Amino acid sequence: MKACSPELEGPLQGVRVIDMSRLVAGNMLSLFLADFGADVIKVERPEKGDDLRNWREAGQAVYWKVYGRNKRSAVIDLKTNEGMTQLKKLIKSAQILVENFVPGGLEKMGLSPDVLHELNPGLVIARVSGWGQTGPYKSKPGFGTLVEAMSGFAYLNGYPDKPPALPPLAMADMIAGIYGAAGVLTALRTSEKSGVGQVVDLSLFEPIFSFISSEAAKFMLTGEPTLRSGNQSSHTAPRNVYACQGNQHIALSGSMQSMAMKIFDTIGRPELKTDPRFLDNDARVQHKDELDSILQAFIGARTQAENLALFEQAGVTAGPVCSVADLIDHPFVVGREAIVNLEDAELGSVAMHNIIPRLSKSPGGFRRPAPRLGEHTAEILSEIEHINL
Repeated sequence: MKACSPELEGPLQGVRVIDMSRLVAGNMLSLFLADFGADVIKVERPEKGDDLRNWREAGQAVYWKVYGRNKRSAVIDLKTNEGMTQLKKLIKSAQILVENFVPGGLEKMGLSPDVLHELNPGLVIARVSGWGQTGPYKSKPGFGTLVEAMSGFAYLNGYPDKPPALPPLAMADMIAGIYGAAGVLTALRTSEKSGVGQVVDLSLFEPIFSFISSEAAKFMLTGEPTLRSGNQSSHTAPRNVYACQGNQHIALSGSMQSMAMKIFDTIGRPELKTDPRFLDNDARVQHKDELDSILQAFIGARTQAENLALFEQAGVTAGPVCSVADLIDHPFVVGREAIVNLEDAELGSVAMHNIIPRLSKSPGGFRRPAPRLGEHTAEILSEIEHINL
């Protein structure tokens, strides 16, 4: 079990973040900052707190326990004058503010960026929303599901004879959170040099679209959108998931010419290297169904272990399709410490991802488990008693 060490220092020590966001994107953004030493203060509503606390499995707020780690919780009632005063003092003490209200939400609270920068000129304000602070959709609610559908991702995802498929996780939010952390740190660098803060306008739409934006270039050239192709690729072959004996699967990719040739040798079909259908990548993409049939026949006659041993010995890029159950004790995951069991007062420990990325000179660390609602309210308010507005 990984114990927390409150005394740990990280490269962002001394940076205070006021996180007023709820659910995933804002928490992912502030998690990155917290993991590397920033003092992330979650400003939460009385009794309810962050909505992420309500995402439960087996009666436990496991999502909060993962994405709330390394943060402190202060319950502040922003419907009262006292609460607004406390919030303003916190903001004055901070370098970064994160919020994810529908655009205009801060303004309705009397906390527009202009007002905030009068209070704290160097403040970096991360504004997370579905569609951004500008444009015709700025006032629309923007859950990740809607963005994943409209961005083009769902249209590409799935099989040609099935409906478009949404991801089984909060993908748009997670991607936005990672982009947001990069944007906030870039803006913070500018603030540290100039003393001038700014707004980081982070939509959920643009980050996930950036992952497939080559599709726009392709469409403008060809006039044809890419169609769903399951686990196949529209631009390289072979590439697919193949069934093995025993109801297990492997993934295989021959995205380089030399690798495709190696695959043909490994399956005992060297004649395919000179077959016009498979001679180069363009030909293989045009005949990928035929190629997949050949590969499936070979792989389907063997167990997953037999296939992996054969391909590994030959230096072929193939790997197992794993469930989380497979990963918990997987030699790679254990050896890399990709999953850690962080101490937790209620459950003893909670399995979660390790600090990402790994810095050789100034690594992140675990300073505290996810806080109980309002756990640090008194402590945090005592820290800002001296601040005058």
